[in-house]
Amino acid sequence: MTNQIAVGLDIGTTKVCAVVASPDENHPGKMSILGIGRSSSDGLTRGVVTNIEKTVRSIQLAIREAQAQSGVQIGAVTVGIAGDHIQSFQSRGVVAISRPDNEITHQDVERLIEDTKRVALPSDRRIIHVIPQQFIVDGQDGIYDPVGMSGVRMEAMVHIITGLVTAAQNIYKCVQRAGIQVNDMVLEPLASSYAVLDDEEKEVGVALLDIGGGTTDLAVFEERTIRHTAVIGVAGKKVTDDIRKGFGILTEQAEKLKIEHGFAYMPAIADNEPIILPGIGGRPPIEIDKRLLCQVIQPRMEEILEIAAMEIKRSGYSKHLSAGVVLTGGGSLIKGTAELARDVLGMPVKIGIPTGFSSGLIREIENPIYATGVGLVLHELKHRDRSAITATVGNGRGKGSVKSILNRMKTWFDEL
Repeated sequence: MTNQIAVGLDIGTTKVCAVVASPDENHPGKMSILGIGRSSSDGLTRGVVTNIEKTVRSIQLAIREAQAQSGVQIGAVTVGIAGDHIQSFQSRGVVAISRPDNEITHQDVERLIEDTKRVALPSDRRIIHVIPQQFIVDGQDGIYDPVGMSGVRMEAMVHIITGLVTAAQNIYKCVQRAGIQVNDMVLEPLASSYAVLDDEEKEVGVALLDIGGGTTDLAVFEERTIRHTAVIGVAGKKVTDDIRKGFGILTEQAEKLKIEHGFAYMPAIADNEPIILPGIGGRPPIEIDKRLLCQVIQPRMEEILEIAAMEIKRSGYSKHLSAGVVLTGGGSLIKGTAELARDVLGMPVKIGIPTGFSSGLIREIENPIYATGVGLVLHELKHRDRSAITATVGNGRGKGSVKSILNRMKTWFDEL
């Protein structure tokens, strides 16, 4: 049973969260959530590790809680990576098919993917993901799985996501210091998309906006494939800082105020009741109202959404997003965020809640803050299945095989 269990570790700027799950025997394609561990995190800035000791402590706490809740000993995890150092671009490659019967095999696809990686990168950056957009066989485009077809020339258009080597190494180091192995490292907006988007949305075109604590992650999908990714270094923590500075209160009070009374959209406020804040150091209490608080929160949320709108425009897919925008992450829980996003982005907006479970801690996990953690688990289970298939077909070297991912990861972490 243990080899069926997957653990996702979302190391965020404000929280570290571990999700333990296993495939549900009775409901194929669904998962059972066995345990959730959560601890506050203050060793990261804008998604990048800035204090190793604090991060290790947060990871250990979250893992301990998840182990206690699930009764499972955690030895390896799939971990997320974000931060505004993440960059993405399109690339293409071409290979010739030299077999006598011209049949395309998994090895040919693997060779082609390797060919697309031959791009000039600065020495401090490495490729995290290569996502095939489409394959072209003998000039015929629009092919998504060329294995088994006949052809003499195969091209591929791919989406390459790169990150700073040191940022990835620091995450790896923190997890290992906490006494756990890393199975794989996954871009966080890609992971979140597994948890909150369904195939129909990905087909007609959708943008996923994950508003976290330190970073806002964007992923644009169309025709079932990821077309553009971006990580924006402005998110929920900035909103808390604005409240803290605006009212001269402590960070914890500002965070509580944002969660309990915060609104991101003025017309959404129904009753403008006063909020009493305790004074600092024996000073008299301060009284503010919800509208005043909204005047502090709304401009910052507008800024996040405007930067996201610019990124969507830059992707060239703003006219293709029939399903609009799906908001997730803790920042989407501020009341009125969806209404504000509709105004700023001019598209349909919904809040994305993780789905795909049939049993276990369903009520606890159905919360946008767990979108990345759930997505990491889904990614691991999905690619584990694929690696089992490709191991028989192509000696474990299929395009998504865990073995090839691990070999790739090991090469960069041998430099530690």
